[in-house]
Amino acid sequence: MPTKYLIVTLPVQSAAGDSEASLWRRLQESISRNSLDTPLYRFTLPRFRGTTFNSLIALSDELVRSNVLIEGLSFKIRKQIEDLERDRDAGSGTLAVDGVPVDSYLSRFVWDEDKYPVKPPLKEIVARILSRVRKIEDRLKVQAADYNSVKNQLKSIIKKQSISLVTRDLSNLVKPEDIITSEHLTTLLAVVPKYSQQDWLSSYEFFDTFVVPRSSKRLYEDNEYALYTVTLFAKVVDNFKVRAREKGFLIRDFAYSPEAQESKKDELEKLRQDEDSMRTSLLQFLYASYSEVFSSWMHFSAVFLFAESILRYGLSTPFLCAVLAPSPKSEKNLSSILEELCGFANSKYWKSEDGDHGDESHPYVSSTINVV
Repeated sequence: MPTKYLIVTLPVQSAAGDSEASLWRRLQESISRNSLDTPLYRFTLPRFRGTTFNSLIALSDELVRSNVLIEGLSFKIRKQIEDLERDRDAGSGTLAVDGVPVDSYLSRFVWDEDKYPVKPPLKEIVARILSRVRKIEDRLKVQAADYNSVKNQLKSIIKKQSISLVTRDLSNLVKPEDIITSEHLTTLLAVVPKYSQQDWLSSYEFFDTFVVPRSSKRLYEDNEYALYTVTLFAKVVDNFKVRAREKGFLIRDFAYSPEAQESKKDELEKLRQDEDSMRTSLLQFLYASYSEVFSSWMHFSAVFLFAESILRYGLSTPFLCAVLAPSPKSEKNLSSILEELCGFANSKYWKSEDGDHGDESHPYVSSTINVV
């Protein structure tokens, strides 16, 4: 599918015996004759009513600003879809507009008069389009914020489980059988540098005479540290901690609680389920929103093309509207063809003496639709 489309209008030179049908044929023939890789379709504009030069001039700046807003929201939604699909290691689904692929929608565009009746003034039609788009944008902000909140909570918990043993939560590393707690005995958790494990195993029994011999067991090891248990009499805990610290070993404060451990496990599982459910819901909303926003964008573009064409060609000049999908290599040649079809009388005012007015200076009216 092409990633860039150009919707253009060309003035019909009625005085020279031209018509929309003949201009359309000339456009097709010119593209074919130059062997341009450029699909070409008619783009039908509705018959808007009650338009005057003054009303169109007053609307012109708003059309340009609002087009940027709608286009930006379309890109934002598409990127969010791609990001969410990437997070779950899935390829992006097919983006559709009104149930058909984007290129099919563009090539067969029909104004939806149920959504946007053409009888009201253009200003009201524009306001109606923008109202629909802003409602989607507002709802998207809320739904995305809710999802990101849960996602960040989950990331925070997972991060705490993957950082250094010096600071991470240890509850998911310790099992009930690893801990001995009685009236006199207790089990401590020691964080030992990875390359000092042999030092620990050969010395911990001598930190105090009330240490249970051969009671140390390794529970976990990461890139920097290993986690060991050690069982001793409760009355010598403070002295053991001091001796361990002197030797470069850290005794973590840890109180084993099956209830707390189960609660954390349940919280993590619930967050995973919530994150998955909310991502699915957000994706569904994004796909539906893309369809609605892209459709609104095309209706808005139709208004823009109509208004700009009247301002450029005049109220009495009919014009042909077409949508093209030029390849990057064919854009320059296509522009020359379109300028030629505008006629010399209309084209000469868009050329400076050095032939350069910038990329956007053309005698025809155009609107670029980037779909990626």
